Amino acid sequence: MNTANKLTILRVVMIPAFLLVLYLEVPNANYWALAIFAAASITDTLDGYIARHYNQITDFGKFMDPLADKCLVTAAMLWFVEVGQMPAWALLIVIVREFAVSGLRMVAADKGRVIAAGWSGKVKTAATMVCVILMLLPLADAVNRICTAVIVLTTIYSGVEYFMKNADILAEAK
Repeated sequence: MNTANKLTILRVVMIPAFLLVLYLEVPNANYWALAIFAAASITDTLDGYIARHYNQITDFGKFMDPLADKCLVTAAMLWFVEVGQMPAWALLIVIVREFAVSGLRMVAADKGRVIAAGWSGKVKTAATMVCVILMLLPLADAVNRICTAVIVLTTIYSGVEYFMKNADILAEAK
């Protein structure tokens, strides 16, 4: 197994560790969770760089890397919903967008096309990661509201952009 794939697996393993720290309420749980989340986020950047730079792109990585990212972010947001830092409707918007874009990619793949991650999707991912990190810090409630708004707006924008840029795929599917 190559280095990029090992980093992806490490990120997957970090997800339960992230949640355990929060649920077990260890001393300074938010800071430990933040450290784990930040480390997992860094592995995302590293495995992508390594895969492209050292030609380690694999079908496993193409499947597992985005899944690991979605699971990590969803785990954090589920925690925020549970503890009242984020409304459930905001998480629902994120989840619906992910399902919709994944569905669009499946239809495109069936037609022999690949929809690569767009600029707005990368901005959404980066903004979400930064917001999750901020929300793990004991900051003012206003920060949670601002971060939730940033996550929701970048999620909606990138989802709409994916569908607008690839409207022809859905038109062909009718």
